[in-house]
Amino acid sequence: MSKIITFGELMIRLQPYNYERFVQADHLEFTFGGGEANVAVSLANYGQDVAFVTKLPAHAIGQCAVNSLRRYGVDTSKIVRGGDRVGIYFNEKGASQRPSVCIYDRAHSAIQEAQPSDFDWDVIFDGVDWFHFTGITPALGPNVVEICKEACQAAKKRSVKISCDLNYRGKLWTREQAREAMTDLCQYVDVCISNEEDAKDVFGIEAEATDITAGELNKAGYKSVAKQLADRFHFEKVAITLRESKSAFDNDWSAMLYDGTDYCFSKLYHLHIIDRIGGGDSFGGGLIYALLSGKSTQDAVEFAVAASALKHSIEGDYNFATIAEVEKLAGGDGSGRVQR
Repeated sequence: MSKIITFGELMIRLQPYNYERFVQADHLEFTFGGGEANVAVSLANYGQDVAFVTKLPAHAIGQCAVNSLRRYGVDTSKIVRGGDRVGIYFNEKGASQRPSVCIYDRAHSAIQEAQPSDFDWDVIFDGVDWFHFTGITPALGPNVVEICKEACQAAKKRSVKISCDLNYRGKLWTREQAREAMTDLCQYVDVCISNEEDAKDVFGIEAEATDITAGELNKAGYKSVAKQLADRFHFEKVAITLRESKSAFDNDWSAMLYDGTDYCFSKLYHLHIIDRIGGGDSFGGGLIYALLSGKSTQDAVEFAVAASALKHSIEGDYNFATIAEVEKLAGGDGSGRVQR
């Protein structure tokens, strides 16, 4: 079995019940989530040996965060304890034509104030086959950019495969800051994951004849985006998720995986969304599992998209879909009929 490391921030998620707005809510749901942690939970649910690395306070709330991963089989032994805060994000779920809203409260969190000396990457990567991070983590500050770079260098020294989801977050840093940091970090990356916006926001690479606001995507344009990314950074594979947003509830969802030779597009899913947060992370977890399992380029993108389609039906950040459920959907059974 392959051994996988993901690295990032695990946050408290606070959300009004049902579809209430912040201004009308008088109590909030309390859960945990974060890009790379979400990927780790997906992989643990697929039976993989996966550890999540971060820094969390040693107090009770920090322990709650650790426990939220441990209960699903994620190895938490490499989490550094220290600092004072667990980062928070407030999520207001959108409905119909009203979009979701995410407000961050992450300043001075334990990982945001972490230093490179907190992590011994040579020890962390001992016996590891795959390392995953996202563009959200270096966005936390120059110190975390340096931590990510040291992690990538240590991984590359041990011939560990590296995947990165570009995941541009405009509320955390500017496009210029993202471009500078990610240009440096992507030189170490083997598998790049992007979406309709990230390649444009981070690297200025844009698909032609596409209007994401109107929900119109030009697949031919994304072949060019994938090839430009691969040519610039020598990625082995580039995955691009393709979301056609009709409303907060209804999206069309598919993806493309480019392996340097072939451009493989998945089937298209018509989603009626329960919870969109973590949808991209569930794609990343599905893709990592599929590639480590030796699936073909076409089968890998089909598995990853099906995994993500199922996540959109699950409340919270984490995806609890099983391999059997994902493969059943990828195989064409999306009827949703009761299983007896």
